[in-house]
Amino acid sequence: MTKLDHVVVNTLRNMDRAFQCFAALGFTLTPRGYHSLGSINHLMMTQGAYLELVGVPEQGLQRRDVLESPYGLNGLVLNSVDAVADFARLERAGLPAKPPDTFSRPVEINGEMLEARFRTVRFPPEVFPAGRLYLCEHLTPDLVWRPEWLSHPNGFQAIGGLVIESPTAAADAERCAAVCAAQAERDPRGWLVMLGDVSIRFVEGAVARFATVELVFDGLDEIGRRAASLDGAVWRWNDSSREASLTISDLGLTLTCRSN
Repeated sequence: MTKLDHVVVNTLRNMDRAFQCFAALGFTLTPRGYHSLGSINHLMMTQGAYLELVGVPEQGLQRRDVLESPYGLNGLVLNSVDAVADFARLERAGLPAKPPDTFSRPVEINGEMLEARFRTVRFPPEVFPAGRLYLCEHLTPDLVWRPEWLSHPNGFQAIGGLVIESPTAAADAERCAAVCAAQAERDPRGWLVMLGDVSIRFVEGAVARFATVELVFDGLDEIGRRAASLDGAVWRWNDSSREASLTISDLGLTLTCRSN
């Protein structure tokens, strides 16, 4: 079974607004990264899977798959310990994976410029119409999971799950499970693929899309307080004080926030 590596929010050319918004909500964001493929990013790290903001720079090379992807929540990235072996496994399963691709971005650590390197296995966009699903092998994980980036003023601790809507939810769940080397199971709310303690839930919907990501906090008071004072953010408590919905309309986002 493959683990969740990270979830991606596509900001396109609205990265400055996205950065300011998440910083105001109390997340610690990594310094802006510049990928060799022509994209930019900021990460919100946990001990496990993390949340990534991705976009394109104002000038220069601009990454085509980011520009052609939906705005907002649109990337589900699985952890790979060996992208070459995963590519071979997917080929044997009859899944139309693209050959592994390597890219990098500079990272400054203690005044020294280093290079974070990655190897990914992706799919043609029509394979997963709701958004990008791919595998990522970290060739330099020590440059991504840094202790100075793991603590958040709002108490962010983990990614709990993702909800994907689709008019072909059952087929999409089975395909996702095959990529993850996991099982898709039917339940009253749809189809569920479990990646350890992270749930990927597929539900019926008119349009294929990533609907919401669940973020886990050590408590919701701080992020709730920050959300209440943030222009363009709507905070709604759900059935209990342990879960709330946060909508940020100009980023095309709905986040489910849960207390641990």
